[in-house]
Amino acid sequence: MDLKQYVTIVPDWPKPGIKFKDITTLMDNGEAYKYATDQIVEYAREKEIDLVVGPEARGFIIGCPVAYSLGVGFAPVRKEGKLPRETVKVSYGLEYGKDVLTIHRDAIKPGQRVLITDDLLATGGTIEATIKLVEELGGIVAGIAFLIELSYLEGRSKIGKYDILTLMEY
Repeated sequence: MDLKQYVTIVPDWPKPGIKFKDITTLMDNGEAYKYATDQIVEYAREKEIDLVVGPEARGFIIGCPVAYSLGVGFAPVRKEGKLPRETVKVSYGLEYGKDVLTIHRDAIKPGQRVLITDDLLATGGTIEATIKLVEELGGIVAGIAFLIELSYLEGRSKIGKYDILTLMEY
């Protein structure tokens, strides 16, 4: 299936010059969303995943149906102050500043094989921070899966030592 036909390109959003890749038009098509999810599930099965982890919010949209299909748990990575129990955190750079991501301290058991999911690999900062959280808790990043990779932003260079699946590339 050509998944790109289900992604809407929105010019000049959120600012002039950006060609935003809108995945909501993929998600609202049951056949396309299922196909994309199934492709990631197949990849994850080969990796013998114990847990799926995804950063908010689109990492949830991708990761939760994958975790459900695999019969494994899902652990959310959230911005600071959003998780109710004890967390570990990592700061990471943004285009204009810094942000902090957190995960519950007990979300990952040492040695668990983790699949990280998100909708888009752009500059790689969010996923690099997510990897740090997983590894700090003793998890093994067995794979990383995205719907889309914006290869011209070279995010893969930050996470290239890991096995990466992308379903579409721009």
